[in-house]
Amino acid sequence: MAGTYEQFEAGLSEVQRSPKDVGRLELIVRRPAVDEGEILDAGTLDPEVGLVGDTWRIRGSRLTADGTAHPDTQLNVMNARAAALVAGPKTRWSLAGDQLYVDFDLSGDNAPAGTRLAIGSAMIEITSEPHRGCAKFAARFGREALRFVNSPIGEALNLRGVNARVVQPGIIRNGDTVSKVATDAADGTDATDASVAPPG
Repeated sequence: MAGTYEQFEAGLSEVQRSPKDVGRLELIVRRPAVDEGEILDAGTLDPEVGLVGDTWRIRGSRLTADGTAHPDTQLNVMNARAAALVAGPKTRWSLAGDQLYVDFDLSGDNAPAGTRLAIGSAMIEITSEPHRGCAKFAARFGREALRFVNSPIGEALNLRGVNARVVQPGIIRNGDTVSKVATDAADGTDATDASVAPPG
């Protein structure tokens, strides 16, 4: 049953308690076809195709001039606590249509565009392309849920999620650590912050 805006707002504090540096990968969902989701125990991330077996590349995009897949929308990543708030049980999270659900603070303040996250042996980078709720989201979770994730606070916290691209191929598994990666501004290279535990 769809919740009310007030109910979602009441659960916001739990979302805001999401880990800011070291979190956890809670769910992997591959989309083999439109409006279909396949829950995985493990997946392969690849810079050319995103999540291997997903339809990102063949779906194309309205954001590109020629209709081909947009490189900055390879992956849709959603905060697991936000997913639980609007969708309820974990069995319903995949209805949101995202591939990765993480217990990690994806807010613009904590994880702005350019932030890199190490997951398993792979690494992804959050991109600047906004990820907003749409008619499908409203149909699955209710209009109040859509209004909530698209509200000013919802956008600031990226409750609907973020777009990302794969920058280092690797294997990811449910339960893997999600770690923020520090960037060396001097030369543009990446090095895992020594204060952050390595990915599991």
